[in-house]
Amino acid sequence: MTNPQPARQLFTVIIYSENAVGLLNRVSNTLTRRGINIEDVSAGVSSVPSIHKLTFTCWSDRPTMEKVVRQFEKIIEVLKASLYTDDEIVYQEIALYKVPTAELMGEKNLEEIIRRHSARILEIAPEYTVIEKTGRSTEIDALLECLRKHHVRQFVRSGRVCVTKSPVELIDIFLQKQAERRQKTSKSLFNNKC
Repeated sequence: MTNPQPARQLFTVIIYSENAVGLLNRVSNTLTRRGINIEDVSAGVSSVPSIHKLTFTCWSDRPTMEKVVRQFEKIIEVLKASLYTDDEIVYQEIALYKVPTAELMGEKNLEEIIRRHSARILEIAPEYTVIEKTGRSTEIDALLECLRKHHVRQFVRSGRVCVTKSPVELIDIFLQKQAERRQKTSKSLFNNKC
């Protein structure tokens, strides 16, 4: 009798790190060795000065992802890596749609389409109109499908951006423990000298 395979699901990984060249490459290599593809990625500054936040999603099973996250924490620039499911975070994506203005002006229900999808028009030029949509992947895809009949010329979407539902930022706890450890080490060194 064979053991059933663990269920695959979409995970969000958040990595806090120093702003280091090549970190995304090392993260990607770790995933590639396990045959895991990055679905989307976003990076930027975090709430803590000089610490960056790398967020990405991928499909896998929990045991594999837990091992991968432990591997990420062994990368020297990584301060903290954490694994989340969708119910543990608040997340959004942003998308831009570029559509010929003439196509949209012929649409009688354009205003209703924009409202129904909670989108907004960013720019109207004689040749094109740019529409912005912020939301979940399914919402962004739904607007894309609705606009396809208007000959979408360009479409781009961001990676997932998210915050945890935890009342505290995990990086803050990590940094506090590091400070306590340094303070303890300093006291120990001072006491040994005396």
